Amino acid sequence: MRVPILKQGDYVIASIQSALTDDDLLHLRDGLTSHVGQYRSKGVIVDVTALDVMDSFATRTVRDLAQTVRLRGAKTIIVGIQPEVAFAMVQLGFELGDVGTALDLEEALEWLHHECR
Repeated sequence: MRVPILKQGDYVIASIQSALTDDDLLHLRDGLTSHVGQYRSKGVIVDVTALDVMDSFATRTVRDLAQTVRLRGAKTIIVGIQPEVAFAMVQLGFELGDVGTALDLEEALEWLHHECR
């Protein structure tokens, strides 16, 4: 399943609507990286609100995405990690590194506005 990538001002937003395969995650990473260059985006928002699981591959791919996007000149923030998902990630030792997180889209936009100016 492809994830829609929307442009919102200086930012691009990807809203994941259902569980993704490993290939889908790689396509998302590549698509967001391309959009950052194409639109000269300053920030990327990845909305994971609909996900009830983030396994080690998904976590690593999101972390790699953020590092790749940073090398392209943009910041990344992850939105909507469910409490159960956060708890499981901590219990399993999955880390997002220095990737920003926010509760919702509004908070993410505010964070990016502050970080990207």
